[in-house]
This record gives sequence, C-alpha cells and structure tokens, in this order.
Amino acid sequence: MSRPPTWTPPPCAHRTHLQTRRGRFAVLDAHPAGTPQSTPQSTPQGTALLVPGFTGSKEDFIALLEPLTQAGYRVVAVDGRGQYETDGPDTEEAYAQGELAADILAQAEALGAKGTKGAKGTDGVPVHLLGHSFGGHLARAAVLLDRTPFRSLTLLSSGPAEVAPAQREKLKLLRDALTTMSMEDVWQAMRAMDAPTEETPTDGTDLRRRWLRTHPTQLIAAGRQLCSEPDRVAELAAVQPLPKHVMSGEHDDTWPVAWLDSMAVRLGARRTVITGAQHSPNTDRPAATAKALADFWDEAY
Repeated sequence: MSRPPTWTPPPCAHRTHLQTRRGRFAVLDAHPAGTPQSTPQSTPQGTALLVPGFTGSKEDFIALLEPLTQAGYRVVAVDGRGQYETDGPDTEEAYAQGELAADILAQAEALGAKGTKGAKGTDGVPVHLLGHSFGGHLARAAVLLDRTPFRSLTLLSSGPAEVAPAQREKLKLLRDALTTMSMEDVWQAMRAMDAPTEETPTDGTDLRRRWLRTHPTQLIAAGRQLCSEPDRVAELAAVQPLPKHVMSGEHDDTWPVAWLDSMAVRLGARRTVITGAQHSPNTDRPAATAKALADFWDEAY
C-alpha cells in the first residue's frame, strides 16, 4: 500500500472531477504557473495522465505534482472507478481490465488527446500516460486498445505479467478476507500486521479513510487480475511508434527488478532505476522520479 508523504495538494493543484463519456472521475489537476486551471488547454510540453495502483489513489502522486508542473507539464492524477473518491459498481465484471482500459481512453479524450473527439484543432493535446504497479497493467491495456491518444507510455514499478509468488499468496488471503469480512475489520487486521515505522503515520487516518472509501469489489477484481495477468510484452513492443519507459526503485518485492530489466530490453524501452526507492518511487524519492519523468517526456515530445 502506497503511503503518500502528504495528502495536501500543492498550490499548483486542485481537487476536481474529470467528466468523460464513461462517467465522472475524481482527479488532482495540476497546472504550471501562469496557465489557466479552468480550461483543458495544453501546455507546450503537454499533459501527463497518472494512473494509480492496487489499493492506491491519485494522492500517491501528490509529491510529483509540483516538480512536474515546474518542468512545464499539466499533470492529472486520477482515481479509477471504485478507487477512493470515484464511485464504482458492485459487480466484478465492471472492473474487468478491458473496462478499466476503456476508462483511461475516455479520460485521455476528455483531456483533449490527439486523435480523439475531445481534441482541439488538428493536433490535440500530447498526453503522456503513466501507470503505477497495477495501474501499469491498465495503462498497457489501454495502449493495446488504442495507442493514438498517447505521446508516450511509462510503466512505473509494473511488471510483465502476474506478480511474484509471495505476492500472489498475500493477494489470495486478502481476496478471501474481503469476501467474508467488513472493510473496517480487514483494515484493522492489516494494521495489526503492519508495525509502524518512522515513515508510517501511527494512526493511519488518511490511509484508513482511503481504504474504507475504496470499493471492495474493485479490490477483489484487481487482486485477481494481478495474480493472473499474462505476459503481453511482445504485444506492447509491437506498438510503434510509441516511446516507452520502464521505471522502478532499486528493490521491489512485487515484481523483482531483474524482471523489469528484462521487460525493458524486450520493449526496447528506456530504463530508469531510482536509487533509494522501492515499489513506489513516486512516494519514496519523488524529486528524482519527477526529474526522470520530465527528462523522458521532454525527449518524447
């Protein structure tokens, strides 16, 4: 579970909703200084759409917002359907990967991405897509459905296929618990097993609020997908032209770093390892992560 260092957006960002043809999504919308926050117009460098991972939310990207806007990018971090402040249905079918990928395409369209009905003029907005962890699988699926809206794709701590065996065991336990226990009871059980550290708030108020507002069916469906995702690297490698970027920390228990190294080679992708970070470089080392992203997007422009 990602632990944002703060839950308060910087002055460049505001909490709002992105209205799309597939529904309304809660977002953090951050703009470079001097650009209007009331219109979806592109900045010269473009717009970044950030998709969070399992048990996560848009707040996982808060520490990236200011440095990325200072680099000239509009940044939109989104809660997917059933995540935190975005409503979601009760049926597991509604959280199928194809449905969530179609949501991402609708979000890109609402941002005015190139080749969509939301585009302004002939070019549209250059949209750089980033998915963290489970969000990376969804971002990959969206690109495989239609790469037209996207200027680049970054997979942040997101592997080639299903998660490592130890993580599959943990996810199975969590899925079983979610089918028999309340969200509050599951939260208390997880906290009992997760001893606080200096980096972890002892009360976990914000984390608990996010957990309780996340739809349990979304968590069950996402956990099942993480345990069964096929290797689609060859499919993604065939999507051209599309600059690709594989990022991670130097340690990762969800997908071993060696797996990510190999995936980057197979994709012909840029590879960045953030020193001192683990599964969530966006919260572990946000300054270094933001610089690596901006450098990649600048070259992909």
